[in-house]
Amino acid sequence: MGNGELFSSSGNMMEVEGNWTEMLGSSTLTLAPLVADSPSIRRSQSILIPSNRMKGSESFSSSVPAIPNPFPELCSPARSPVLLGSLPPQSSDKHLIKVYGEDSTSRAVFVSRRSTARDVCHMLVQTAHCSDQENWALLEHHPKLGLERCLEDHEVVLEVQATWSPQGDMRFIFCKNYAKYEFFRKPTLFFPESMISDSADVSRGMTSSELIQNLLRSGTCPEIQGFLHAKEAGRKAWKKVYFFLRRSGLYSSTKGSSKEPRHLQCVADLEDLNVYTVVNGRKLYGAPSDFTFCIKPSRNLMRVQDLKILCAENEQTRSCWTSAFRLFKYGKQLQRNYQLSTAAPRSLEGSNLSDGKSKSEASLVAMDFSGKAGGRVIQNPMEAQSAEREEGQAWRRREALRCSLPNLNSAARPSSIHKTQPWFHGGVSRREAERLVEKQGLVDRMFLIRDSQQHEHCFVLSLCFQLKTKHYLVIPCEKGGRKYFTIDDGVTLFIDLLQLVEFHQINKGILPVCLKHPCVCVAL
Repeated sequence: MGNGELFSSSGNMMEVEGNWTEMLGSSTLTLAPLVADSPSIRRSQSILIPSNRMKGSESFSSSVPAIPNPFPELCSPARSPVLLGSLPPQSSDKHLIKVYGEDSTSRAVFVSRRSTARDVCHMLVQTAHCSDQENWALLEHHPKLGLERCLEDHEVVLEVQATWSPQGDMRFIFCKNYAKYEFFRKPTLFFPESMISDSADVSRGMTSSELIQNLLRSGTCPEIQGFLHAKEAGRKAWKKVYFFLRRSGLYSSTKGSSKEPRHLQCVADLEDLNVYTVVNGRKLYGAPSDFTFCIKPSRNLMRVQDLKILCAENEQTRSCWTSAFRLFKYGKQLQRNYQLSTAAPRSLEGSNLSDGKSKSEASLVAMDFSGKAGGRVIQNPMEAQSAEREEGQAWRRREALRCSLPNLNSAARPSSIHKTQPWFHGGVSRREAERLVEKQGLVDRMFLIRDSQQHEHCFVLSLCFQLKTKHYLVIPCEKGGRKYFTIDDGVTLFIDLLQLVEFHQINKGILPVCLKHPCVCVAL
C-alpha cells in the first residue's frame, strides 16, 4: 500500500499526502506534516529564512504567526490514544489485506508474507473481541462467480490473494465454520457406504465404518464414486456422468459406471486444484439442483473457462465429494490442523474431545437425589431418560409458579432482550437463514432465531439437523393475563426468547436435538 491510503469500513479509499501512519480501529490513516517540505515559498511578501537552518527542519521567522495544530490528539504521540508500537516498522515485510465481516463491514489488517489463515483468524478473534476462539475461519469469496471456500488453516493468505484477478471483486470473509473438521468427528455421516468405491480394501473383514475411521486416522480418504451432473464446456447443457475420485486424481467414465481403464478419462490432478461451493448455482449456471460445487486449478487466475462445475443430488453427496477432495489433496496436514484446533484455547462452549463432545457434555451424568444417603449416578439409560422427562416437567411447574408471583413485572426482564443475543438475526428471510447456516457448516445443533415473514408478531427457530435446516414457528400466546412464547402449542411456555433458548440448550423438547452452536455474524 502506498503512502496516503485510507481504508474505511465501507471499503472507500482516500488519498492524503504525508509519511506518518496511524492505525485507527478498522481504518489505516496517513497524515501529512503541518508544513510541507518545499524548495521555495512564494508569497506576496518576502519571508526571512535563517541562515543556520538545519536540513529537514521547517522553522519560520518570528514575524510569521504560528499555525495552530488542528489535530493535536493525532499528531502528538505523547497525547495520542493510538498505540504507535502496534504499527509495522518501515523496514518490515508487512502487507495490508482487507477482511470483511458477514455484515459487509471490513477491517484492514497487516500480515507478514508467511501469515496463514490460522494466524489471521487468531488476530481477528482478538481485535473483534469474539466471545470464543474456536471454529473461526477465513472464507475466500467470489461474488460475481458465486464461489466460496474455507481456507485451510495452513494456507498462506498472500499466496491465495495472488491468484485473484486485479479487476475482480474477490474478498476474504471472517466467519464461523463449525464443520471444518466435522468429518473427523462423524466420518460415517460424511462418507456413506454407498459412495465408497468397491476397490477399497475391505478384504480384512472391516466394516465400512471401521475402514473410514482407519483411513482418516492415517491421514487419507476412501476412494469415492458416484453420479454427478457436469456442465459441458461452452454449453448450457448438463450431463450426468459417473466419476471416481482416487489418490491419483479425478476420473470420469465414458461408458456408464464402468471402471475399466480404457473407459476412464482423467479430469483433474488433485495436487493442483481447489474445491469451491457454488452459491446460487441454479441462477448463475443453470444447475439442476442447489448442491453445486466446482474445482479449479489453484495457481490459475479466477476465470470462468477454468472452472469445472459439478452438481450433486443432495447435500450429503456434495459434502462427501468436497471433503474427499480436501483429504486427498492435503492428507496428514488436515489431520495436524485438526489436532492443533482441538489443542487451541478453549471457548465458552467447552473443549472438543475426539468424539465431538465437549468436556462439559462429557462430564454431565444423570443423578438421583431422592434418597437419604445423598446423590447417586443413574447407570440405566432408560431410567436416565425417565429422570430427564421428570426434570423437564418439574421445570415447567417451577417456571409457571415463578411467573405467577405478584412481584414479577414486565420491566424486570424486557421482552426485547433477544435483540441483543448473537443468535438473533432480525428480519432475514427463510432462504437467507438457510444460507447463513450452510455457510457456517451445516452441523447438528446449530441454530438461529429470526422474525417470521409470514406471521405477524411470531418468530422462527431455524435448526440444523442431519445436514438440513428445519424451521419451527415460535408463536406468542397469553395465559393469566401474561404474554408467553411457545413452539409446542402451549405445552411449554417461555416469558421471552432467551428463556426458550436456554431451556432447549439442555432439553430437546419437540426438537430433534438440543441447541448448541449459535449462528453468529461478527462486525469487524
